[in-house]
Amino acid sequence: MNTGFVAGLGLTVALFGCSGPPPQPNPRYTLGQPYQVGTVWHYPRESFDLDETGLASIAKDGSPRLTADGELFDPTALAAGHPTIQLPAIARLTNLDNGREVMVRLNDRGDGDPRRLVEITSRTALLLAMPPGSVARVRLTVLRNESHAAADSLAGAPSLAMTAVPRGGVEVAELAPPPGVRQGNARTLPPAVAVSAAALPMQAPPMRLPEAIIQREPHPGRLMVRLDTFEEYQYANVQQAKMSGLGARIVSMIDRRTHWFRVEIGPLPDVAQADAVLDQALAAGIPDARIVVD
Repeated sequence: MNTGFVAGLGLTVALFGCSGPPPQPNPRYTLGQPYQVGTVWHYPRESFDLDETGLASIAKDGSPRLTADGELFDPTALAAGHPTIQLPAIARLTNLDNGREVMVRLNDRGDGDPRRLVEITSRTALLLAMPPGSVARVRLTVLRNESHAAADSLAGAPSLAMTAVPRGGVEVAELAPPPGVRQGNARTLPPAVAVSAAALPMQAPPMRLPEAIIQREPHPGRLMVRLDTFEEYQYANVQQAKMSGLGARIVSMIDRRTHWFRVEIGPLPDVAQADAVLDQALAAGIPDARIVVD
């Protein structure tokens, strides 16, 4: 008998026996409390109309684990992690470098790296034509109806309580016609039928989204580091002066009749330079600074 083979087999069995059963998924709606990664704080909040640009990185497959909302992490699914949005949510994710677009399920928090907008599974990266270990310029657009349906299908989702008007509390009376209007044969209209929004529910998206790829025109855009946005020019001027060594500038804009002054740095030549500038902005005490694609 080959004792070496038996010993090796025994060691293999022992290792698998020590690994334990895989974690049991328990999907639920979650938002969570503010949390800190390094020196940066993240503040989760609901947003069903989120539309952001930034950089996507690829999550490591690793051993079986649960996502932040209790799903089983699946590297072969179209899924992603976002640091602040409610979980789960459904979004379009577009690789601006090549125009490829897929639908992803946001169900995790990712590693909390402030330099990255989302952390995607390896399967998502493959469909977006991202080489392993790479970073891509992306646009993330949350789909409102699909995200509501995904959240409402799970335990813990917030609900808006509505009380219907009791039917007995509505009175109907016959009124005389206005002066000058001849009264003829009138047609009686049927009573209005109240339709509850719950009677027309949208079907919740499947936990595993279909692999549908849309090809759009590439739009790589310019890499920028966006600092803060102010209503008062004087505050923007102070921040611009503080970061003038990195080429910060003030951009004036009007949104809904409000005049804003945004401080930004760029365009930057590549991801490495954008990361370096963002690190300096965070170190200078500007926690809301982030990388965007303009």
